[in-house]
Amino acid sequence: MERPLVSIDTFYTVAEEWFETNSSRWVESYRCRLRTRLNDDLLSELGDRNIAEIQPLDMLETIRKIEKRGAVESAKRILNMASSVFRYGVATSRCYRDPTIDIKGALRPPLPAKPRKALAAKEIPKFMSRLAAYDGEKTTGLALRLLILTFVRTGELRFAKWSEFEKLGSKEPLWRIPKERMKLRRPHLVPLAPQAVAVLEALEKLTGKGEYLLPAATRSGVISENTLLYALYRMGYHNRATVHGFRATASTVLNEAQFNRDWIEMQLAHCDSSIRGVYNFAEWLPGRRKMMIWWANYLESRH
Repeated sequence: MERPLVSIDTFYTVAEEWFETNSSRWVESYRCRLRTRLNDDLLSELGDRNIAEIQPLDMLETIRKIEKRGAVESAKRILNMASSVFRYGVATSRCYRDPTIDIKGALRPPLPAKPRKALAAKEIPKFMSRLAAYDGEKTTGLALRLLILTFVRTGELRFAKWSEFEKLGSKEPLWRIPKERMKLRRPHLVPLAPQAVAVLEALEKLTGKGEYLLPAATRSGVISENTLLYALYRMGYHNRATVHGFRATASTVLNEAQFNRDWIEMQLAHCDSSIRGVYNFAEWLPGRRKMMIWWANYLESRH
């Protein structure tokens, strides 16, 4: 005898409840990314369907549309997200099972990983000249400059708040990024060179001093995750450089300049899970400050 449906809840209803239940444990940049994927790739296809009636073939058709865009890795992530929604539905008695389980063997294999393109040191002078002449939105050009000066990750910059910046008028200005926005869930201290402080002052004149450093009329309230990448395209660096690649460029230049490797790795917020690494998590600020000033001067001398 066939069991009756558990409920008439739609996929939309359960997905929204799942998202709300879990959102507090995600960093802001990741939460926004999940929100976009959920809206664009799952709710648009399955939102009005009764969650208990969605079959494996329905899921496969949804995932195939994503794969046809060439977004094979995204298809896998979105399938995993759908699985989380269904498992939440099972736990809350809205559906009996997770139909994504039956189609995981039908996914296309991932494409070979492509290394993120990074500028070589010899290319920096031309790039800095083009950045100085950037003819797009002034806030975007300044944001890109600040990212290069600090070599933080894009999400760490996009959601930066004015309250995170300390002692900007002193000799020891500092950006204190909270752990909720860091990949490794540890607070990150960024010593600021005078050139970085100058960028902040220019941004304040353009956007005021509200909550966010880079406000924008988007769902998240800040510039989109592709804003800086499109700025690189505008400058002529399509397929030649990525925003994340500047971290590799900075690391290469600073290592070749024989700065302390611990300072470099700490500035990149890379993981050191040893007792020594945990103990020194907020250490080496004086040395890192000298290094960041040297890096800013190095960039400035190249245009």
